[in-house]
Amino acid sequence: MPMRRYRVKQVDVFTDKPLAGNPLAVVLDAQALTREEMQMIAKEFNLSETTFVLPPSKPNADYRVRIFTPSMEIPFAGHPSIGTAYVLAEEGVLRLRGRLTTVHQQLEIGVLPLDINRRGGRIEKIVMEQAKPRFGRLFKDVRRIAAAAGVAVRDIEETGLPPQIVSTGINQLMVPVRTLKAVERSRPDLGVLNDLEREFGFYGCSLFTRETLTAEASVHARYYSPEVGVSEDPATGSAAGGLGAYLVRWNILSARGAANFVIEQGYEIGRPSRIYVEVEVVNRVPARVRVGGEVVPVMEGIITLPS
Repeated sequence: MPMRRYRVKQVDVFTDKPLAGNPLAVVLDAQALTREEMQMIAKEFNLSETTFVLPPSKPNADYRVRIFTPSMEIPFAGHPSIGTAYVLAEEGVLRLRGRLTTVHQQLEIGVLPLDINRRGGRIEKIVMEQAKPRFGRLFKDVRRIAAAAGVAVRDIEETGLPPQIVSTGINQLMVPVRTLKAVERSRPDLGVLNDLEREFGFYGCSLFTRETLTAEASVHARYYSPEVGVSEDPATGSAAGGLGAYLVRWNILSARGAANFVIEQGYEIGRPSRIYVEVEVVNRVPARVRVGGEVVPVMEGIITLPS
């Protein structure tokens, strides 16, 4: 039987060590695949996301990316954007010039730039720009959110901050928690959370605290998204951008012109991750968000499908 063959590379994103961070499968030259085949391949890998590289249809884009979770296609995500750019740079599809090269990826939400930073001929860090922050619904009654996230009501209320839906490309719920211990002990009710996602139109819950495990980090986070088939994500670049905007919006991080900080995530599931966040502030309002991190290659192979 004639077979079609597609090259795939897997990388770990938001880490400088293999088998940590957030794994990503990148399927190259995927233009002959149907949407249904892409979804089935993503389900086969069963990672939080799998990306498919296509020729761009926008004149200002260098390439196009489609992003699939095990259960659905999503219009925007952080670690898939950064990991895909790394793979294309290593493949020579993207021509790198000097220490900094800016490339443009086409996503379902539009064309966004990424900066690829090199040192000594090696890709050191990739930083992506996200969409302009948008602030949505506030939740003053936190009882359903606490039940969904698996924490006590007082753990949220004692922060003095409201849970809020924020978007830098996709709606996500930011949930402040008072202590690191409460975040570590969180046992989410994914059914309740999924009901909230559908009722209020968001795609995941970022549970966070200012208490951290590492001195480098300013925030410790966990992320749950049952609506897209991800019970817990090791590192969530899209939510990191929204969280950065939230922290500046509520004056948790002081910023004169810009706020720069690190989020740690994934420790509770054995995938420690480090996410760099930059928030540019104009007239005390978050105006521009950039999220970055390191990437390491893990494996590569061939997908074979019948013609």
